[in-house]
Amino acid sequence: MHGGRGAMMRMVARRLAASGLSIFILVTLVFFMAHLTPGGPAYSILGLKANATSVAQLNARLGLNQPLLQQYGLWWWHLAHGRLGYSYLLNRPVGALLWRYELNTLVFYAIAISLSTGLSILLGLAQGVYFGRWPARLIGAFQLGFYALPPFFIAAMLVLWACVRHRWLPASGMVDLRLAHPGIASYAAHLVLPVITVTLFTTASLSRYFGEAVHEELGRDYVRTARAKGVGFTAILFTHVLRNALRPLVTMLGLSLPYIFTGGVIVESVFNYPGLGWLMWRSALAQDYPILIAIVLVIGLLTVLGNLLADVVNGLLDPRASYE
Repeated sequence: MHGGRGAMMRMVARRLAASGLSIFILVTLVFFMAHLTPGGPAYSILGLKANATSVAQLNARLGLNQPLLQQYGLWWWHLAHGRLGYSYLLNRPVGALLWRYELNTLVFYAIAISLSTGLSILLGLAQGVYFGRWPARLIGAFQLGFYALPPFFIAAMLVLWACVRHRWLPASGMVDLRLAHPGIASYAAHLVLPVITVTLFTTASLSRYFGEAVHEELGRDYVRTARAKGVGFTAILFTHVLRNALRPLVTMLGLSLPYIFTGGVIVESVFNYPGLGWLMWRSALAQDYPILIAIVLVIGLLTVLGNLLADVVNGLLDPRASYE
C-alpha cells in the first residue's frame, strides 16, 4: 500500500516537472506570436478615432512601446506576484474577468459532461454487449455521424430547428435581457441548446472508446471463467467489466478537462454565451494580449491537472497499475 502510494507521488512529481517546461514554452510562444501580430489593442480601443498619433500615445500609456523582451520579463514578474495584468479593452483585472466568465462556462460544461458521461456508459455497454448486431451498428452510426459533424454545424442546425422554425428556445445569450429579473427559468432555457450541442459531440467521441473497451473486456479469460462457474452475465458486466472498461473513459475525460473550463470557443461564440471560450474569441479579435495569454496559461495548467487526475483515478480503479 505504502509502496503504491509512494510510486504515485513520484509519478506526480515527474509529471509536474516535465509539464512545467511545456507550459513555459507554450506561454512564451503565444506571448510573442500575439505581440508580433499586425495591429494591436489600441485600434480596437480607439475605433474610428485611431490615427498614428493617438495610437502611439495609447501604446505608450499601456506600456506597449517598450521592447518586447522587457514586456515579456515584466509579465512573468507580475505572474510571480500573483497578478495576471489588466485587460486593455475592459480595463479590469484579468483574474477577476477569468473568474466571472469561467463560472458561466463551468455550469454549462459541468451539465454537458455529466450527461455525456452517463450516455457514453449506457451506449458503450450496449455497443459492447451487442457487438456485431444491429443495435451496435445503430450506435456506431450515431457515433460516426455526430463525431464527424463540426460543432458549429450542429449548433446552427439546432438554432434553425428549435429557434427559427419552432421558436421553442432562445438562440443566444445567457438570460433574457428584456426581463428585469430573468430568473432560473430564463437561464435554463438559454442553456439547453449549448448543452445539447456539446453533449452530442462529446458522447459520440467518448462512447466509441468505451464501447471498444467493453467489447475487449468481454472477450477476456476472466469473463469466460466466471461464466463457466455460473456467475450471471449481468453481475459480470456491472461488477468486473464496467470497472475495467472505465479506465479509457476516465483517461478521455481527463484529457477533456481543459475544454470543460475553456467552454469551447466555437460553441460559446455561436450561441453568444458569455463564458471563457467567448471571452477568448473576443479578446483575440481585439488583440487583448493579457486575457489571451492568461487563458492559454489556464488551459496548460488544466491539461496537466486533467492528465494527473486521470492517472490517479485509473490507479484507484486498477491497483495493479504501475506508476514507474
